[in-house]
Order: sequence, then structure tokens, then C-alpha cells
Amino acid sequence: MIKQFLRPLLLVRPLRCMVDERFDVRVQGLLPGVRVTLHAQFQSEDGDFWEGFGHYVSNETGNVTVSKDTSLGGSYDGVEPMGLLWSMRPIPGSRTGLRFRKKDVYTPVDVHISVYEHHLNEGFWEKPPLASVVAQRWYTAPGIQRVNVTEKGLKAILYIPAGPGPFPAVLDLWGGGGGLVEYRSALLASSGYVALSLEYIGRVDANGKPYQVDNDYFETAYTVLKQHPQVCPERIAILGLSFGVSVTLRMAAYSSVIKPRCVVCVSGSHIIPVSGSLADVFAEIKKNLKNTRYDEEQRIIWRDLLLPIPDDPSKKVEMGRIRCPILLIVGEDDQNWPAMESAEDMKQMMERAGNSHLLSVLSYPGAGHLIEPPYTPHCRASNFMMGEGRKKVVVLWGGQTEPHSRAQEDSWHKTLAFLEQHLYSNMRH
Repeated sequence: MIKQFLRPLLLVRPLRCMVDERFDVRVQGLLPGVRVTLHAQFQSEDGDFWEGFGHYVSNETGNVTVSKDTSLGGSYDGVEPMGLLWSMRPIPGSRTGLRFRKKDVYTPVDVHISVYEHHLNEGFWEKPPLASVVAQRWYTAPGIQRVNVTEKGLKAILYIPAGPGPFPAVLDLWGGGGGLVEYRSALLASSGYVALSLEYIGRVDANGKPYQVDNDYFETAYTVLKQHPQVCPERIAILGLSFGVSVTLRMAAYSSVIKPRCVVCVSGSHIIPVSGSLADVFAEIKKNLKNTRYDEEQRIIWRDLLLPIPDDPSKKVEMGRIRCPILLIVGEDDQNWPAMESAEDMKQMMERAGNSHLLSVLSYPGAGHLIEPPYTPHCRASNFMMGEGRKKVVVLWGGQTEPHSRAQEDSWHKTLAFLEQHLYSNMRH
């Protein structure tokens, strides 16, 4: 029996690639009909370990090819070329409420891929693998510049592609968690866009007091991006996630300064007071805190805070005012935001206004709120710091791992195609 495991060869190709690219994993040199487990693991920058694994049986030539062969169990099953990554979860005994988010985009995610004898579900640390390989997954392509932006009161990071430019650009707006989140902007720059990741929620001034963000702040960010020498000023998109969608749509509809070529809206809503600052918006949301629900594990469900969809025109964006193409990405199991109900109302508003030809909707059954770049571990619930007191709660985002992961892959590639269509078409250098 030992001879069948003497020198199996584990191949991962490419060994170094971007995080939104697929890789190919194969095992060669086994005897036919041998049961093995393929295991993938990485350590986050916070020190937490994540793992995914599948159970395979070698074919008649003694090989296992993940892109063609069926996983019979583990953290995923079926023929899943990237299942080792998208099915990842914190290893047993980890801290609760974890969510993977890359902080330093100039270092890779080192994924340790190993093959073990037998079909294993635990104890990977204690057993020697038959073979191991380290694959590097990158958020930045070579030559990407990172620039800290503090001018005119902004707090932002600008990512600039390699090459002479000028380039189309994307204003990147995250949601209610606040802070500067950079990895999506780094990926966008790696696909040929100048990307500005803007911090706008939870900001404090030099005295530690809340920084009042109003429409001028977003208009300033847009203008700084537009005036950058590496940016094509008439080829700017806005990409919003969650609360960032509400901001995106409000700016696109009402601002005399912000005139995006197109917008991408992920897991969001058009429900937002059309006048006032962000403080006024959150004050409106707090009125509905009574609609907060909890699941059986006491995880917070916030999707009802904006329901029912208001009829009052002052409380939602007048979608008929928008004159640019919109890509709307919806997870039908979103437990944090009423994305599906909002999408339907937006569609009806635009049909009545005669601009529904500008709207494209990608709606994914079984997908939750946090629709990330592809092959990112699905996060159904995680810790969340709430309010000025930064109270830690656990929020239910929703989604089932397999359909959610398919939504992440499909929506990301369609987002890039949408941006290319509207920002790069007919472009002359």
C-alpha cells in the first residue's frame, strides 16, 4: 500500500496569479482508485487560519484533476474547479464572527495546498501530507501605484494602473462599516482603471469629533478624480456596495457636479432622503430600528429597516432622473438590505419614467449581501462595530455558500465587462 503514495506529484497552475483568476489543481502518480483529500489553507493578516478541502478518488491513470473530477465530500462537493477556495471557512476552534478582508494589497495571499491519504475531515495539522505546494494570489498586478489622498479634506486611497494612461476611472464606495477598504480598488486598477477608495462613514476630525460628510464631500472626491492627469475626465464610473449604493444613486440623480458615465450597484437600495447630510440619513434609519429582527442564533437582521418601500418621493431617489447605464447586482437571500424589493421598485420607477433601457439587473438566488470579488470565502454572518460607541454585534448577511460563490464569480466578471463596455468603448489614445 505504501508504494502508491511514494511520490505523488501535486501541480497548481498558475502558481502566481490574481485573486479573481482561476487556477488548475492536479495530482499525478497515484495508483487507480486511491482515496485522497485535497486541502487548501491560508492565514489571514489577523492570524486566523482558513481552510477548504475536497474528497477525491484517483482515476484509472492514477490522476486527480479538480476541474474535471467530482469531490465526494469535504467543504464542497461536485465538480468545482475553485471549490478549494470559495468553500473556505475558519478552521475549528477559531474566533467567532470572522470575515476575510485583505488589508495589505501588496502582499499575496499564500494558499498552502496539500494532498493527504484517505478522506479526511479534520486533523490536517497532525498528519504529514503526501505533497504540498504554495500558490500566491495577488490583489495588485505589477506596477500598480498606491497614492494617499488627503487634499481638500478627503480621506482616500488612489490606485493607478501601470502604463502611460490616461485611464478610465472608478470611484469606489463601500458601505456602513466605514473605514478605508482598498482591495477592490486594487483589483480594479489591475484591470486598467484608476480607482479611488473613499472613506466617508465614521470619519472624525482632528479633535476626535464626528466629521460631517455631506454632498460636497462626494463631489470633491469626484472632482479630484476627474482632474487627475492619469484620468480620462469623461470616463468615470461609480461602484457602490450596500449603503454606498444609496449614495451613488443620489449623487447620480441630483448632483450637478457628479456625472458618471455608468454606475454599478451591489446589494443596495435607492431608499435615502434626497436632501441632507449622511447624519440626516442615519437619523432616518434609526427611526426604524424597531424593525430589527434576530435569527435563532441572535444574529441581527437589518433588511426590514427600509421596508416597506416608501411612497414618499422625498425618501427615495427619483430613478427617472438618472441618465447613465446602471448595473444592479442583487442577492435574493440578502438579510441586511432589502435589495430585491428595492430592485423591483427601481425597475418600475424607471419603466414609468421611460429610462428602463439604462437598467441591467443581475439577481442571484441563494446569494447574500456581501457579494465580493470571486473565490473570496463566503461570509454569512460576521462581527460588526455599530454606531459611535463601536458596540460589537453579529450581523447576518445571508447567502448559501455554493450559490453565493457562483454569484461572486459571475457578477465580478460581468461588472468588468460592463465597465469595459461603457468606459473603454470608442476610446482613443
